Amino acid sequence: MPTEVEIVEVSPRDGLQNEAQPVSTADKLELIARLVDAGVRRIEATSFVNPSRVPQMADAEAVMAALRGRYPQVSFSGLVLNGRGAERAIAAGCHELTYVIVASETLSLRNQGRGIADTLAGWSEIAHLAKTSGLRRNVLVAAAFGCPFEGRVADTAVLELVEQIAETGADEIGLADTIGVGTPGQVGDLFAAASLRLEGIPLRAHFHDTRNTGIANAVAAMAAGVGILDSSCGGIGGCPFAPRATGNIATEDLVYLLDGMGVTSGLDGRALASMDPWLAELLGHPVPGSLGKASWFA
Repeated sequence: MPTEVEIVEVSPRDGLQNEAQPVSTADKLELIARLVDAGVRRIEATSFVNPSRVPQMADAEAVMAALRGRYPQVSFSGLVLNGRGAERAIAAGCHELTYVIVASETLSLRNQGRGIADTLAGWSEIAHLAKTSGLRRNVLVAAAFGCPFEGRVADTAVLELVEQIAETGADEIGLADTIGVGTPGQVGDLFAAASLRLEGIPLRAHFHDTRNTGIANAVAAMAAGVGILDSSCGGIGGCPFAPRATGNIATEDLVYLLDGMGVTSGLDGRALASMDPWLAELLGHPVPGSLGKASWFA
Protein backbone atom coordinates (compact mmCIF):
# COMPACT_ATOMS: atom_id res chain seq x y z
CA MET A 1 0.00 0.00 0.00
CA PRO A 2 1.50 3.38 -0.95
CA THR A 3 2.07 6.01 1.72
CA GLU A 4 1.19 8.79 -0.70
CA VAL A 5 -1.43 9.01 -3.46
CA GLU A 6 -1.88 11.61 -6.19
CA ILE A 7 -5.49 12.55 -6.86
CA VAL A 8 -6.60 13.79 -10.27
CA GLU A 9 -9.78 15.82 -9.85
CA VAL A 10 -12.16 15.21 -12.77
CA SER A 11 -15.31 17.07 -11.72
CA PRO A 12 -14.93 19.99 -14.19
CA ARG A 13 -14.90 17.49 -17.08
CA ASP A 14 -16.24 14.04 -16.21
CA GLY A 15 -18.31 15.45 -13.39
CA LEU A 16 -20.18 17.98 -15.52
CA GLN A 17 -20.32 16.35 -18.96
CA ASN A 18 -23.53 14.40 -18.27
CA GLU A 19 -25.45 17.21 -16.58
CA ALA A 20 -28.64 18.27 -18.35
CA GLN A 21 -28.65 21.78 -16.87
CA PRO A 22 -26.05 23.98 -18.60
CA VAL A 23 -23.18 25.11 -16.37
CA SER A 24 -21.69 28.48 -17.28
CA THR A 25 -18.01 29.08 -17.91
CA ALA A 26 -17.93 31.37 -14.86
CA ASP A 27 -19.32 28.60 -12.64
CA LYS A 28 -16.80 26.11 -14.01
CA LEU A 29 -14.01 28.53 -13.15
CA GLU A 30 -15.46 28.98 -9.66
CA LEU A 31 -15.48 25.18 -9.23
CA ILE A 32 -11.84 25.01 -10.28
CA ALA A 33 -10.91 27.89 -7.95
CA ARG A 34 -12.50 26.09 -5.00
CA LEU A 35 -10.72 22.87 -5.87
CA VAL A 36 -7.36 24.65 -6.03
CA ASP A 37 -8.05 26.25 -2.64
CA ALA A 38 -8.65 22.74 -1.26
CA GLY A 39 -5.18 21.67 -2.40
CA VAL A 40 -5.93 19.97 -5.72
CA ARG A 41 -2.90 20.12 -8.03
CA ARG A 42 -4.01 18.04 -11.03
CA ILE A 43 -7.35 18.90 -12.61
CA GLU A 44 -9.07 17.55 -15.69
CA ALA A 45 -10.40 20.93 -16.74
CA THR A 46 -12.40 20.16 -19.88
CA SER A 47 -12.66 18.01 -22.99
CA PHE A 48 -12.08 18.97 -26.61
CA VAL A 49 -14.89 17.04 -28.21
CA ASN A 50 -17.72 17.76 -30.62
CA PRO A 51 -19.98 20.23 -28.76
CA SER A 52 -23.06 18.83 -30.49
CA ARG A 53 -22.41 15.50 -28.77
CA VAL A 54 -21.29 16.87 -25.39
CA PRO A 55 -22.82 20.37 -25.08
CA GLN A 56 -21.43 20.98 -21.57
CA MET A 57 -17.91 21.05 -23.03
CA ALA A 58 -18.63 23.60 -25.76
CA ASP A 59 -16.63 26.27 -23.88
CA ALA A 60 -13.37 24.29 -23.66
CA GLU A 61 -11.24 27.05 -25.17
CA ALA A 62 -12.87 29.72 -23.01
CA VAL A 63 -12.21 27.72 -19.83
CA MET A 64 -8.54 27.21 -20.68
CA ALA A 65 -8.09 30.83 -21.78
CA ALA A 66 -9.28 31.97 -18.35
CA LEU A 67 -6.92 29.52 -16.61
CA ARG A 68 -3.75 30.47 -18.51
CA GLY A 69 -1.14 31.58 -16.00
CA ARG A 70 -3.70 31.78 -13.20
CA TYR A 71 -2.61 28.79 -11.13
CA PRO A 72 1.05 28.01 -11.82
CA GLN A 73 1.01 25.28 -9.16
CA VAL A 74 -1.70 23.30 -10.98
CA SER A 75 -1.47 20.98 -14.00
CA PHE A 76 -4.56 21.16 -16.20
CA SER A 77 -5.46 18.35 -18.57
CA GLY A 78 -7.79 18.20 -21.53
CA LEU A 79 -9.50 15.02 -22.67
CA VAL A 80 -9.42 14.32 -26.41
CA LEU A 81 -10.80 11.63 -28.68
CA ASN A 82 -9.01 12.41 -31.95
CA GLY A 83 -6.29 14.42 -33.64
CA ARG A 84 -8.42 17.53 -34.04
CA GLY A 85 -9.20 17.48 -30.31
CA ALA A 86 -5.51 17.10 -29.52
CA GLU A 87 -4.63 20.11 -31.68
CA ARG A 88 -7.28 22.17 -29.89
CA ALA A 89 -6.03 21.09 -26.45
CA ILE A 90 -2.44 21.99 -27.33
CA ALA A 91 -3.43 25.37 -28.75
CA ALA A 92 -5.58 26.08 -25.68
CA GLY A 93 -2.61 25.69 -23.35
CA CYS A 94 -3.31 22.39 -21.59
CA HIS A 95 -0.42 20.92 -19.62
CA GLU A 96 -1.60 17.33 -20.07
CA LEU A 97 -3.46 15.51 -22.80
CA THR A 98 -5.68 12.54 -21.94
CA TYR A 99 -6.72 10.24 -24.77
CA VAL A 100 -9.43 7.60 -24.44
CA ILE A 101 -9.33 4.11 -25.90
CA VAL A 102 -12.42 2.05 -25.11
CA ALA A 103 -11.85 -1.64 -24.44
CA SER A 104 -15.26 -2.59 -25.90
CA GLU A 105 -15.95 -2.36 -29.63
CA THR A 106 -19.62 -1.40 -29.24
CA LEU A 107 -19.02 1.35 -26.68
CA SER A 108 -16.04 2.58 -28.71
CA LEU A 109 -18.27 3.06 -31.73
CA ARG A 110 -20.93 4.83 -29.68
CA ASN A 111 -18.50 6.98 -27.71
CA GLN A 112 -16.06 7.92 -30.44
CA GLY A 113 -17.59 6.81 -33.72
CA ARG A 114 -14.60 4.53 -34.33
CA GLY A 115 -13.64 0.99 -33.43
CA ILE A 116 -10.83 -0.04 -31.10
CA ALA A 117 -8.27 -0.60 -33.85
CA ASP A 118 -8.83 2.88 -35.28
CA THR A 119 -8.64 4.64 -31.92
CA LEU A 120 -5.49 2.70 -31.03
CA ALA A 121 -3.92 3.67 -34.36
CA GLY A 122 -4.90 7.29 -33.71
CA TRP A 123 -2.86 7.33 -30.52
CA SER A 124 0.41 7.17 -32.46
CA GLU A 125 -0.28 10.54 -34.13
CA ILE A 126 -1.58 12.13 -30.94
CA ALA A 127 1.28 10.84 -28.78
CA HIS A 128 3.72 12.46 -31.20
CA LEU A 129 1.80 15.77 -31.16
CA ALA A 130 1.71 15.83 -27.38
CA LYS A 131 5.38 14.92 -26.96
CA THR A 132 6.66 17.51 -29.42
CA SER A 133 4.48 20.13 -27.71
CA GLY A 134 5.79 19.23 -24.26
CA LEU A 135 2.50 17.90 -22.88
CA ARG A 136 2.19 14.96 -20.51
CA ARG A 137 0.71 12.04 -22.46
CA ASN A 138 -2.04 10.13 -20.63
CA VAL A 139 -4.14 7.28 -22.00
CA LEU A 140 -7.31 6.07 -20.31
CA VAL A 141 -8.58 2.58 -21.19
CA ALA A 142 -12.33 2.98 -20.73
CA ALA A 143 -14.76 0.15 -19.92
CA ALA A 144 -11.80 -1.90 -18.72
CA PHE A 145 -13.97 -3.86 -16.28
CA GLY A 146 -17.20 -4.14 -18.24
CA CYS A 147 -19.32 -2.74 -21.06
CA PRO A 148 -23.05 -1.88 -20.90
CA PHE A 149 -23.57 -3.52 -24.30
CA GLU A 150 -21.13 -6.44 -24.37
CA GLY A 151 -20.87 -7.38 -20.70
CA ARG A 152 -17.61 -8.37 -19.02
CA VAL A 153 -14.49 -7.31 -20.91
CA ALA A 154 -11.78 -9.97 -20.94
CA ASP A 155 -8.66 -9.13 -18.95
CA THR A 156 -6.55 -10.37 -21.86
CA ALA A 157 -8.10 -7.76 -24.16
CA VAL A 158 -7.38 -4.96 -21.69
CA LEU A 159 -3.81 -6.11 -21.10
CA GLU A 160 -3.15 -6.33 -24.83
CA LEU A 161 -4.31 -2.71 -25.17
CA VAL A 162 -2.06 -1.66 -22.28
CA GLU A 163 0.94 -3.28 -23.96
CA GLN A 164 0.20 -1.64 -27.32
CA ILE A 165 -0.23 1.79 -25.71
CA ALA A 166 3.06 1.40 -23.86
CA GLU A 167 4.86 0.46 -27.06
CA THR A 168 3.60 3.62 -28.78
CA GLY A 169 4.57 5.75 -25.80
CA ALA A 170 2.72 7.19 -22.81
CA ASP A 171 3.61 8.95 -19.58
CA GLU A 172 0.67 7.45 -17.70
CA ILE A 173 -1.88 4.72 -18.42
CA GLY A 174 -5.21 4.50 -16.64
CA LEU A 175 -7.81 1.77 -16.37
CA ALA A 176 -11.36 3.06 -16.02
CA ASP A 177 -14.42 1.33 -14.66
CA THR A 178 -16.68 3.49 -16.80
CA ILE A 179 -19.96 1.91 -15.68
CA GLY A 180 -19.00 0.90 -12.16
CA VAL A 181 -19.17 -2.89 -12.41
CA GLY A 182 -15.76 -3.87 -11.06
CA THR A 183 -15.19 -5.51 -7.69
CA PRO A 184 -12.02 -5.42 -5.55
CA GLY A 185 -10.71 -8.86 -6.47
CA GLN A 186 -11.11 -8.21 -10.17
CA VAL A 187 -9.57 -4.74 -9.82
CA GLY A 188 -6.56 -5.96 -7.86
CA ASP A 189 -5.87 -8.79 -10.30
CA LEU A 190 -6.12 -6.61 -13.41
CA PHE A 191 -3.95 -3.80 -12.07
CA ALA A 192 -1.35 -6.26 -10.78
CA ALA A 193 -1.22 -7.94 -14.19
CA ALA A 194 -1.03 -4.58 -15.98
CA SER A 195 1.85 -3.38 -13.81
CA LEU A 196 3.90 -6.42 -14.82
CA ARG A 197 3.57 -5.37 -18.47
CA LEU A 198 4.68 -1.78 -17.95
CA GLU A 199 8.28 -0.77 -17.50
CA GLY A 200 8.17 2.30 -15.31
CA ILE A 201 4.93 3.75 -16.72
CA PRO A 202 2.68 4.80 -13.81
CA LEU A 203 -0.78 3.26 -13.59
CA ARG A 204 -3.84 5.35 -12.82
CA ALA A 205 -7.29 4.20 -11.66
CA HIS A 206 -10.65 5.74 -12.53
CA PHE A 207 -13.69 4.33 -10.75
CA HIS A 208 -17.40 5.05 -10.87
CA ASP A 209 -19.54 4.23 -7.86
CA THR A 210 -22.58 2.95 -9.76
CA ARG A 211 -22.83 -0.19 -7.61
CA ASN A 212 -21.23 1.19 -4.44
CA THR A 213 -17.91 -0.55 -5.04
CA GLY A 214 -15.85 2.46 -6.11
CA ILE A 215 -14.10 3.22 -2.81
CA ALA A 216 -13.39 -0.47 -2.17
CA ASN A 217 -11.97 -0.70 -5.68
CA ALA A 218 -9.71 2.28 -4.97
CA VAL A 219 -8.24 0.42 -1.98
CA ALA A 220 -7.75 -2.70 -4.13
CA ALA A 221 -5.97 -0.64 -6.80
CA MET A 222 -3.67 0.92 -4.21
CA ALA A 223 -2.88 -2.50 -2.79
CA ALA A 224 -1.85 -3.50 -6.32
CA GLY A 225 0.58 -0.58 -6.41
CA VAL A 226 -1.49 2.17 -8.05
CA GLY A 227 -0.50 5.64 -6.82
CA ILE A 228 -2.75 7.86 -8.98
CA LEU A 229 -6.53 7.94 -8.46
CA ASP A 230 -9.23 9.90 -10.29
CA SER A 231 -12.16 11.27 -8.31
CA SER A 232 -14.83 13.94 -8.57
CA CYS A 233 -15.93 16.40 -5.90
CA GLY A 234 -19.43 15.53 -4.76
CA GLY A 235 -19.26 12.23 -6.62
CA ILE A 236 -20.79 13.83 -9.70
CA GLY A 237 -20.34 12.52 -13.23
CA GLY A 238 -21.20 9.87 -15.75
CA CYS A 239 -20.74 8.94 -19.40
CA PRO A 240 -23.34 10.34 -21.85
CA PHE A 241 -22.95 7.28 -24.07
CA ALA A 242 -23.22 4.53 -21.42
CA PRO A 243 -26.78 3.91 -20.13
CA ARG A 244 -27.23 4.25 -16.34
CA ALA A 245 -23.59 5.26 -15.82
CA THR A 246 -23.57 7.29 -12.62
CA GLY A 247 -20.99 9.36 -10.81
CA ASN A 248 -17.34 8.97 -9.96
CA ILE A 249 -16.08 8.22 -6.47
CA ALA A 250 -16.38 11.41 -4.43
CA THR A 251 -13.08 13.17 -3.78
CA GLU A 252 -14.03 14.13 -0.24
CA ASP A 253 -15.00 10.53 0.57
CA LEU A 254 -11.75 9.27 -0.89
CA VAL A 255 -9.69 11.78 1.11
CA TYR A 256 -11.49 10.76 4.32
CA LEU A 257 -10.57 7.14 3.61
CA LEU A 258 -6.96 7.99 2.79
CA ASP A 259 -6.55 10.15 5.88
CA GLY A 260 -7.86 7.32 8.03
CA MET A 261 -5.40 4.91 6.42
CA GLY A 262 -2.47 7.25 6.95
CA VAL A 263 -2.07 7.79 3.19
CA THR A 264 -1.11 11.34 2.22
CA SER A 265 -3.02 13.07 -0.59
CA GLY A 266 -2.27 16.73 0.09
CA LEU A 267 -5.98 17.61 -0.17
CA ASP A 268 -8.21 19.25 2.43
CA GLY A 269 -11.14 16.86 2.69
CA ARG A 270 -13.17 19.17 4.92
CA ALA A 271 -12.93 21.98 2.38
CA LEU A 272 -13.99 19.61 -0.39
CA ALA A 273 -16.95 18.30 1.64
CA SER A 274 -18.09 21.86 2.29
CA MET A 275 -18.45 22.33 -1.47
CA ASP A 276 -21.27 19.79 -1.77
CA PRO A 277 -24.18 22.16 -0.92
CA TRP A 278 -22.83 24.70 -3.42
CA LEU A 279 -22.51 21.99 -6.08
CA ALA A 280 -26.04 20.76 -5.41
CA GLU A 281 -27.42 24.29 -5.84
CA LEU A 282 -25.38 24.80 -9.00
CA LEU A 283 -26.58 21.56 -10.59
CA GLY A 284 -30.15 21.69 -9.30
CA HIS A 285 -30.06 18.31 -7.56
CA PRO A 286 -28.37 16.60 -4.59
CA VAL A 287 -24.87 15.24 -5.15
CA PRO A 288 -23.93 11.64 -4.25
CA GLY A 289 -20.93 12.37 -2.01
CA SER A 290 -21.34 11.13 1.57
CA LEU A 291 -19.06 13.49 3.51
CA GLY A 292 -21.02 16.54 2.46
CA LYS A 293 -24.01 15.01 4.28
CA ALA A 294 -22.43 13.10 7.16
CA SER A 295 -19.70 15.66 7.91
CA TRP A 296 -16.11 14.93 8.87
CA PHE A 297 -15.48 12.76 11.91
CA ALA A 298 -12.36 13.67 13.83
